[in-house]
Amino acid sequence: MSDADFHPADPLQAALGQLLFYDKILSGNRNISCGTCHHHDFHGGDGLSLGIGEGGVGLGPKRTAGTGEDRIRKRIPRNAPALWNLGHRSVDILFHDGRLSVSDDFENGFNSPAEEWLPGGLDHILAAQALFPLTAQFEMAGNPKENEVAGAVHDRIDAAWPIIAKRVRVIPEYGGKFVEAFDHIDAPEQVTIVEIANALGAFMNAEWRSFDSPYDAFLTGVPLADDAEAGRRLFFGKAGCADCHRGPLFTDQGFHALALPAFGPGRTRRFDPMPRDVGRMGESDALEDAYRFRTPSLRNVALTAPYGHNGAYPDLVGIVRHHLQPLYMRAAWARETAALPIVEWLEEIDFVIQSDAREMARQEAKVDIAPRDLSDRDVAELVAFLHSLTGATARARPLGRPETVPSGLPVD
Repeated sequence: MSDADFHPADPLQAALGQLLFYDKILSGNRNISCGTCHHHDFHGGDGLSLGIGEGGVGLGPKRTAGTGEDRIRKRIPRNAPALWNLGHRSVDILFHDGRLSVSDDFENGFNSPAEEWLPGGLDHILAAQALFPLTAQFEMAGNPKENEVAGAVHDRIDAAWPIIAKRVRVIPEYGGKFVEAFDHIDAPEQVTIVEIANALGAFMNAEWRSFDSPYDAFLTGVPLADDAEAGRRLFFGKAGCADCHRGPLFTDQGFHALALPAFGPGRTRRFDPMPRDVGRMGESDALEDAYRFRTPSLRNVALTAPYGHNGAYPDLVGIVRHHLQPLYMRAAWARETAALPIVEWLEEIDFVIQSDAREMARQEAKVDIAPRDLSDRDVAELVAFLHSLTGATARARPLGRPETVPSGLPVD
């Protein structure tokens, strides 16, 4: 793998995107940024099973749920996905349920929740992805009637983006940087949400590339450590990991049901009678897709705990064992395993789904991986191999977190 395998990223646009990524000006109530849940300190994640979004305070496992009228109303239903190598040209589908994909269905390059209202001119799928947290109520937009962004989203998803774009372009420092970074922008008033998304996409594309791991060295002839080499043979052999985790990014970009322990508010649809998450079926409406979630890349996986679409496991040993014995591990899983900061007013919801016997039976009946009998030593060797996928420079990113942003708002 090399830089040629990625979409190009203009350095000026990436530097601008770095500031936008950490600037709370993009959120409805100006109190959360992209970087809050995808922070450099946590290697592009937040260290939580289910995130605390708009209204929360602090970072990572120490983030609290806020107080008074500003407190959160709901946990983020799914684990914050890692950003590593999402600018790779092979990536054509994103989000745990795949609700954003490269497609000409709506003549704008993508099949997305915005359908025909997604603007044209987005550079690639990573730029398109950047638009959706901005319009999500519990992630960045805020609650209806709290701010003009949330109110506009309630009207129609694309009504919010011009409001956000105007917020940004009227800040003189941002206006000048857009003129400098984009050849077709001659004056700040020309800046739209498309340029903002493309700058964010350029930053994420350039910032989170990683392909200098011991495994990459192995591909050039440098041997792995003995335990990692044993784990590699298991991974591509009898452990069956490579059935789904294959290719340069270690993902088939497909969807699979693993029967992970269920908890949290669920990513519910309007007609769901319970706080469940049906995964890919929520996007496809195909019954065969029930409880299937997108295969994550394993690049730098040792840095991005917790694991699973809902962050059910805090370490690699747990998630590896679950893959080997999914129903046994599901039954043995304990609630305290989840990294969920205490939110007293949501505690009744956190695990209520587990009391629904019929829903639990449906989830347990849909498992796409067969049990495999491996020893404790095998598990340790698989984990050693997963550690060999950590880039040598993964902890030292090119741009990192800015100290300040042009809006003057505090940087998490």
